[in-house]
Amino acid sequence: MTNPNIKADGGLTADAQAVVDEIEEKNVDFLRLQFTDILGTVKNVSVPADQAEKAFSEGIYFDGSSIEGFVRIQESDMRLVPDPDTFAILPWKNSEEHASGRLICDVINTSTGEPFEGDPRRVLKNALERAEELGYTVNAAPEPEFFLFEEDEDGRATTKTSDAGGYFDVAPKDLASDVRRDIIYGLEDMGFEIEASHHEVAQGQHEINFEYDDALSTADNVATFRTVVRAIAAEHDLHATFMPKPIPRINGSGMHTHISLFEDGENAFHDEDDEFDLSDTAHSFIAGILEHAPALAAVTNPTVNSYKRLVPGYEAPVYVAWSDRNRSALIRKPAARIPAASRIEARFPDPSCNPYLAFAALIHAGLDGIERDLDCPDPVRENIYEFDEEKREEYGIDTLPENLGEAVDELEADETIYSALGEHVGPKFVEAKNQEHEDYLVDVSDWEIDRYLETF
Repeated sequence: MTNPNIKADGGLTADAQAVVDEIEEKNVDFLRLQFTDILGTVKNVSVPADQAEKAFSEGIYFDGSSIEGFVRIQESDMRLVPDPDTFAILPWKNSEEHASGRLICDVINTSTGEPFEGDPRRVLKNALERAEELGYTVNAAPEPEFFLFEEDEDGRATTKTSDAGGYFDVAPKDLASDVRRDIIYGLEDMGFEIEASHHEVAQGQHEINFEYDDALSTADNVATFRTVVRAIAAEHDLHATFMPKPIPRINGSGMHTHISLFEDGENAFHDEDDEFDLSDTAHSFIAGILEHAPALAAVTNPTVNSYKRLVPGYEAPVYVAWSDRNRSALIRKPAARIPAASRIEARFPDPSCNPYLAFAALIHAGLDGIERDLDCPDPVRENIYEFDEEKREEYGIDTLPENLGEAVDELEADETIYSALGEHVGPKFVEAKNQEHEDYLVDVSDWEIDRYLETF
């Protein structure tokens, strides 16, 4: 593989050199070379800033065997190659004299010199290359929700919410508005364009929306977003969590994801002659996601806890259908003011997912629908939450898997989505998720103790 940061004459490319120069100009002391493991946990290798040029030209080596799902001990040497487009100054623990920077990296297999297929960022790049072969570029915009909880006297997270606000509330009920403001400032310092922020439905629950971008940049932004939210919340002695359902019997946190395809600079999802302003391409893309939805759930909703959110009655979509009007369906077609904004909204992903794998799986599902020219079912304009089982059968509406174990079974049975993860990530992901579900099944919860210990 040719190093993308090196010119033919052996020097750094203009983009890489610009980052090296900026590091010097802004007195950056340390660089965090960031990547994610298969489960979506952000990892980083910290190096002195004077190693920046070496990082771009040679890469930085690390032990991949210590990372969840990466490699076996006998094949552990991996190399990080930074993407210069991802450079940002971290907005915390800095001073006027000193700063720390961040670069998101691609993982290289040192034995072959090729991109490591176990790198989730590589999995998404593979999906985008497939889209490019069909003539498309992919844009995405997520809406990640999170909770802010108080910490106890030892600094450990509790589930005591930091406010008593509700949907779109303002101070004094929304006591965390100052925290959201500081988070937004931090994100903007790192190059985010924030569109909106507000208090969500549940107490302590929040949402910050950032502008759409190409799918790779958006996945990078999701990983960065979670890191910034946690770090700035901690500065306020609060714990931020992207756990889908931290409190029972209230709304959980989702990550509704807007997707559109562009072809030759034009929105391939828009057709003004269609009743819904959606092109045949968009209809087939929707059909692909609906067909593969049970398998997608394992990737877009990848934890045991994800399925505590995906239950009827708490505004989370569980029914495999689409709509142009209501939010009870899996896919929604949002209103668009201009043709360039035509898009679909996948409402089932949650913020515990690995954004690289989730976006890759959604893209492959939609592209499969396009390639096979799948027919899209009619939209369901009624509130599916109010349907009984007989009416759902009449409409041909299936449901998502009820738990992680079922979802993983669906993933293994779906060749399109399983193969989308790649020969390395697919088996490792399934292994990790089966183990997680098995651990859950053999555990005894507090609910069971409270319910049964003194009764039987």
